[in-house]
Amino acid sequence: MKQEISRRDFLKTSSRIAGIGIVGGSFLLKGCRTKQDFDLVIKNGLIYDGLGNSPVLADIGIKGDMIGKIGNIPAEKGKQVIDADGLSVSPGFIDAHDHTDCGLLINPKAESAVRQGITTLVSGNCGSSPFPVAEEIYDELRENLNEQYQIQLDWVDLKGFFSRLEQKGMALNYATLVGQGTIRGAVVGFNDRAAKPEEMERMKDLIKGNIGDGAVGLSSGLEYAPGSYASSEEIIELCQAVSQMKGVYASHMRSEGDYLLESLDETINVGRRTGVTLQISHFKVAYPRNWHKLDDALSKLEQAEKEGISIFCDRYPYIAGSTGLSFYFPLWARQGSTEEFISRLKNPMLENRLREYVRSQEEKLGSWDKVFITSVVTEENLDFQGKNILQAAQETGKEPFEFMRDILIEENNQVGMVSFMMKEENLKRVLSHPLVGVGCDGSAIAPYGLLGRGKPHPRSYGTFPRVLGKYVREEKILTAEEMIKKMTSIPAHRFGFLNRGKLQTGYFADLVIFDEKRIIDRATYEEPHQYPVGVEYVLVNGQVVIDRGDHKGVLPGRILRKKVGAV
Repeated sequence: MKQEISRRDFLKTSSRIAGIGIVGGSFLLKGCRTKQDFDLVIKNGLIYDGLGNSPVLADIGIKGDMIGKIGNIPAEKGKQVIDADGLSVSPGFIDAHDHTDCGLLINPKAESAVRQGITTLVSGNCGSSPFPVAEEIYDELRENLNEQYQIQLDWVDLKGFFSRLEQKGMALNYATLVGQGTIRGAVVGFNDRAAKPEEMERMKDLIKGNIGDGAVGLSSGLEYAPGSYASSEEIIELCQAVSQMKGVYASHMRSEGDYLLESLDETINVGRRTGVTLQISHFKVAYPRNWHKLDDALSKLEQAEKEGISIFCDRYPYIAGSTGLSFYFPLWARQGSTEEFISRLKNPMLENRLREYVRSQEEKLGSWDKVFITSVVTEENLDFQGKNILQAAQETGKEPFEFMRDILIEENNQVGMVSFMMKEENLKRVLSHPLVGVGCDGSAIAPYGLLGRGKPHPRSYGTFPRVLGKYVREEKILTAEEMIKKMTSIPAHRFGFLNRGKLQTGYFADLVIFDEKRIIDRATYEEPHQYPVGVEYVLVNGQVVIDRGDHKGVLPGRILRKKVGAV
């Protein structure tokens, strides 16, 4: 009877003959006389090129930080070899909508992101960026960063922030937008008033200066103060400056619910008037009474593209959103400083107005049991993390409004929440649409240390594996090659990342090697601090960061600065 030999045993036998030592899932050449053309060879992988083509079995040779060859490459040509037999290889995923910002200064390993296969973050979203720092809030921001995260605020602008990141190092690549709300706060202030002509010029100069220094564009958060105080004409004028610099305008629109269609019209008109590249943030239809609007919303996107407007969206694969609890209080109450907001919450003369507004928000949700507390700062309120508003209010003997108001006061407006407002059927339609890509809308965190607090939205840990596992493998809303294209080459092109987002000779070696049969998220709303499974290796700029699921602690990431003029 012929004796069978496993592929692994064969490799071990062959490696002894060739002088190759197998270590974990890779093997190293030892004393082989064959010329080693590559620092790393990835053997036998199913290659997705990031362009939407069908996958092919091939090897990849990496020299330094670049892809040197794709084809048939003998193992002895590599100083190190990864056997990807039974695994798939794709360009590293690009998170088109990230909020990490200062998080990389706390933990540069970027655990929850890189373990998903993410190799590039696009941060500074929803109108907020860690620069430029307004003089009015410098002391408050410095105190918050120091008290909560032991970060010393020693920058005021983009150059200073980038310098600080480069000194610290990071496991993946980082790009950022500059926040329209942040710029407005620095120039106009934090109250609801129109910008003066000289302030408009100053804001435009800041936008051009920040993109010139490397920001990839401008973001807005038009449901948040102070960015929300800008008129449509102000946004159009600012985006003319963005368009001149060939940057992206990423907008969290004024409404994703009751006024979704009107907000889409406003955003599309910005693209129509300025020619700017549009990115609609976390595209969704929020609250049951609006779910029927999806057809009209998608039609508006498609019509805009037919007009020649450059438009794309990002979305996370969950039916709950997440932001600060103050979101459910009116914009007029949130204007100004944190101290002013808290003062309004305490003012008995304003209580009836506040109550009425919060009641109108409950009508949209159906019940406050749809909103869960995810994070607080003080020890006294830690027990409320993971509980919904209705439950927490009952435990304290308060009405929901009173509980929400009081906890915001006690926590100085630092209360996070998760809100269930979307529909699964709509989510699948959105994710499968050709004008929608993928973004976590979360932060690079970890189950330990300062970033392991609370019960954050599971999207920070599970977005990309969930898309590939649940929605591609199980739900079959798209083929793997179609979805991977939306995660890689499309955002790379739109944000102007040169030589990234494709598996192609001469491109940077940002890669993820994963098991299509196993890849899935494990993070839940109840237990969010859990890494996904099925992501075996992640390479950033040619270096192995994740090796068989283990983080090697290396920090090969780079800041991806906007190349002015590149699209």
